[in-house]
Amino acid sequence: MKKRISHALEVIGDKSAIQEMTQISGGDINQAYYIQTNEHEYFIKGNSNVSEHFFRVEAKGLKLMKETGAVNVPEVYYYDDPVEDEGVIALEWIKGNKDSRTEEKLGEQLAYMHQHFGESHGFDEDTFIGLLPQPNKFYDKWVDYYHECRLVSQFNIAAERGRLPLDRKHLLKKLMERLPEWIDYGAKPSLLHGDLWGGNWMAGKNGSPYLIDPSVLYGDHAFEIAFTELFGGYSDAFYQAYQERFPLPEHYEDIKAIYQLYYLLVHLNLFGEAYGSSVDRILKYYVG
Repeated sequence: MKKRISHALEVIGDKSAIQEMTQISGGDINQAYYIQTNEHEYFIKGNSNVSEHFFRVEAKGLKLMKETGAVNVPEVYYYDDPVEDEGVIALEWIKGNKDSRTEEKLGEQLAYMHQHFGESHGFDEDTFIGLLPQPNKFYDKWVDYYHECRLVSQFNIAAERGRLPLDRKHLLKKLMERLPEWIDYGAKPSLLHGDLWGGNWMAGKNGSPYLIDPSVLYGDHAFEIAFTELFGGYSDAFYQAYQERFPLPEHYEDIKAIYQLYYLLVHLNLFGEAYGSSVDRILKYYVG
């Protein structure tokens, strides 16, 4: 990893001496380092067990969000494509503390980002949710994208990994068949972060919020907000600020659990049966 970090700094053009290289917490997937040279500070993540476009698509997502001018994201200085060797992505080092308005600002900024729309629902290349592949195509209708690229993809992984006992498999198929009954309502294709749990944002200088680690797509903005409610991590101030600037559909509470189902299937496939009862509860509520 040190060799890849040195190479990244060389490509960036920072040839000054490294003063500090400290491994830090960076999630369950990557090795993460704080790097301080004579010239600059960096956050560098690395991995050798991921797809060759793993870091490229993260950089692409950060760039798209930055281009909206609505949200703060770390600057991307460098990334490479892991093949046989380790790959890394070098990002701006963000340091700061939350203040009384940080989460309010986050809600405001996310609402403005969600009002940047694409022509279709989906994305132009595959992304990742954790280490799981997230296939993507573009669809005219959100319900078709959510069915094919989100629920079907996790259904197939769950089947391969033995996560679908017969009752669960039957009910999940039934829900997918009936999906248009709940979410076929003409949602516009908002630019979404795609993996916005409480650990994928942070506070920077002056309490400014930053979004990190995206898995971007264009889709229903209610899908993103539903995930923020699944595992907590967001305050009332966040939701109030968001709603004032981009209200959720009137039937949001009726469809929220269907959107959360995708992320629970992801956790079921990544971590096992501890999430099975939550999946089953949603399936039984809608189609049981």
